[in-house]
Amino acid sequence: MPEPSKAGAEGSPRARRANRADAERLRRRARFLRELDEAKELRDRVRPRRARAARMRQQMRMRTFRW
Repeated sequence: MPEPSKAGAEGSPRARRANRADAERLRRRARFLRELDEAKELRDRVRPRRARAARMRQQMRMRTFRW
């Protein structure tokens, strides 16, 4: 007998575990990115001079970037 195709195996326990693992990975990634963004904002508030210098450097990079 031929084996069922991969597309038909969506309801299998292995596929459900993989989907759960992917969902958990995406949740952890989203939480990490939120915390990273929050840390960057905090750093900018604590050290405004350094943040301003970083913005200036970024602007200079953008001005000298060639398309």
